[in-house]
Amino acid sequence: MTLTDQSTRIREGEELDAAVIDPYLKAHIPGLEGTPRISQFPGGASNLTYLLEYPSQEFVLRRPPFGHKAKSAHDMGREFRILNQLNAGFPYCPKAYVHCTDDSVIGAEFYVMERVKGVILRADLPADMQLDEGQTRELCLSFIDKLVELHNVDYQACGLGDLGKPEGYVQRQIAGWSDRYEKALTPDAPTWEPVKAWLKDKMPADHHKSAIVHNDYRFDNVILDPANPLQIIGVLDWELTTIGDPLMDLGNTLAYWIEAKDPAPVQLMRRQPSHLPGMLTRQEFADYYAERAGLPRIDNLDFYYTYGLFRLAGIVQQIYYRYFHGQTQDKRFAQFISMNKLLEQMSLQVINQSRL
Repeated sequence: MTLTDQSTRIREGEELDAAVIDPYLKAHIPGLEGTPRISQFPGGASNLTYLLEYPSQEFVLRRPPFGHKAKSAHDMGREFRILNQLNAGFPYCPKAYVHCTDDSVIGAEFYVMERVKGVILRADLPADMQLDEGQTRELCLSFIDKLVELHNVDYQACGLGDLGKPEGYVQRQIAGWSDRYEKALTPDAPTWEPVKAWLKDKMPADHHKSAIVHNDYRFDNVILDPANPLQIIGVLDWELTTIGDPLMDLGNTLAYWIEAKDPAPVQLMRRQPSHLPGMLTRQEFADYYAERAGLPRIDNLDFYYTYGLFRLAGIVQQIYYRYFHGQTQDKRFAQFISMNKLLEQMSLQVINQSRL
């Protein structure tokens, strides 16, 4: 068995025709020979990701999902640009080769990038990957270090100063996700009104130093070196990246960070091995982040964590909206309404116990 992340058969309704994509790629990437074998990576619930295997070279193709899409989401050109320009300051971005804006090729805009072979962690460690508690802690600290490194990138020097508007970022995120959530409501979804009111009331000022915000930094978006799984060699999924408040990005990551002592219903939502002995708790994660970033202890962590939970619910509900209205047949999304309701319960518990 190999530790390298593996693709699988393509999900029904999400097929990619080799007879169409092959001539297009050969017209834009010199030296390609043969016909690609196409498969799909199973992870992710937003953009669709395919593996294109030529006899001598492998590529990854990314395209938007089928069905209803939130305005400004799934901007392939933006992600293509970020990959190629951010690499100058953060050398963990795969090289992107082709960006196609012609929907007639495969029915949607897409881009093609290099495949970085490595280990991608899902809910549990691969069977062949055995880490003791000390190694797990080292991996966890390395994961946080990369986030700090990203937040320290000189984005102006990378030519990405126009990627976002850092002024008023916190306020825009709360208002923007409230609006997006309301537009994705289905009859069976919770309203989140008490949480939205609390977030609006407890909103802090923007962080004094704006940064590249990944907006989806978690273990299944990083690639580990197969020869040394404690070393991160790539970071994926830049579709939501912007310039903004790094502590809001920390809150996004903590929303995914399910620790060992979280209750059983929350454990069912876990998508990364953050529960293992050696992994830091959310508070320890935030404390270590602050130490490495040269910041004082984050006293209003409850706000950033609750924001992360609400934002995650917004993403979940947007995806569930597509399933509810029959715009996707992916059965994974049927349970997203339950996830949304659980995220609201988690948020209310944080608020009820908060000293803010």
